[in-house]
Amino acid sequence: MKKTMKAIVKETCGPGFSLKEVPVPEELGPNEVLVKVDKASICGTDVHIYEWNEWSQQRIKPPQIAGHEFTGEVIEVGENVSMVSVGDRVVSETHIPCMKCLQCKTGKMHICRDMEILGVDRDGVFAKYVKVPEIVLWKVDKGIPAEYASIMEPFGNAVHTALVTDLTGKNVLITGAGPIGVMAAAVAKASGAARVIVTELKDFRKSLAKKMGADVVLDPREIDVPSKVKELTEGNGVDVLLEMSGNVNALVQGLQSITNGGVVSLLGVFPGSISFDINSLIIFKGLTVFGITGRKMFETWQIATQLLKNNVVDLSPIVTHIVKMEDWEKGFEAMMSGSSGKVIIDISEGV
Repeated sequence: MKKTMKAIVKETCGPGFSLKEVPVPEELGPNEVLVKVDKASICGTDVHIYEWNEWSQQRIKPPQIAGHEFTGEVIEVGENVSMVSVGDRVVSETHIPCMKCLQCKTGKMHICRDMEILGVDRDGVFAKYVKVPEIVLWKVDKGIPAEYASIMEPFGNAVHTALVTDLTGKNVLITGAGPIGVMAAAVAKASGAARVIVTELKDFRKSLAKKMGADVVLDPREIDVPSKVKELTEGNGVDVLLEMSGNVNALVQGLQSITNGGVVSLLGVFPGSISFDINSLIIFKGLTVFGITGRKMFETWQIATQLLKNNVVDLSPIVTHIVKMEDWEKGFEAMMSGSSGKVIIDISEGV
């Protein structure tokens, strides 16, 4: 008889998930690893799949286990696995590269042309066990608490977005104080940014941004952001814009707030085609623009590890909720309320 486990599953096309009994992954391939999941965190992508938005309807093929951010322990390895061993504590890159395309062959695995994504294109990690190829695993330093290890994937987004350029002595504007945005504020301060300005609408996230190192938090409904930014920067504007919101108005305000010759790093995902004056806001300002997806494999992971291991960045303010697996719905409610940082599902306890 096959062993079974509890998992949070998108069973059918439509809103919601189900907590149900499913088979434990078996028959490891020669390069695959079975990991016992300890902690998993809820991402905005998981919320989109839960809500069954337009993107989810086009991408997700139920039934499928959800989730992609996690930490756990290696309990079984395939015959060719050499980089991890049974007993190792690991985290995982969400993007599973094909290892065959041009990008994979030239040091750009994180933007693999034919990648799969955990919890999106294949079964995810909201389960007691998950099977993944060894290429995506990263050993976790024992000094990093499990709740922080479980959010190293989104923390890596913040690291990758913030560190596209040298931030030493720079004025930085971050548009959007969601979990990754506020983690980017902490990374920017740790990297020597002179002043970090954050824009945000929600009161809870404004407070979180301050806790994570923002020097100034602005509400675009209450103040003219470009004018205030110019005032705070001797009329010059910021040197670096980190766009985290996926909101067109925030993007335009950010571009209006940046100095000529500045650097723009775009992580926020926009709902569709957008329209703005690219001539005056980018071309004639001589801006350098980076599109960010995922994390550099594994340069970003190494930086993230060192920042956490050596207590350069404190993630304690961002972990606002930890729920047991049987209470997963409360976790999603917290995420959707806008009054949370990262919500973690403790899979080591409960069902």
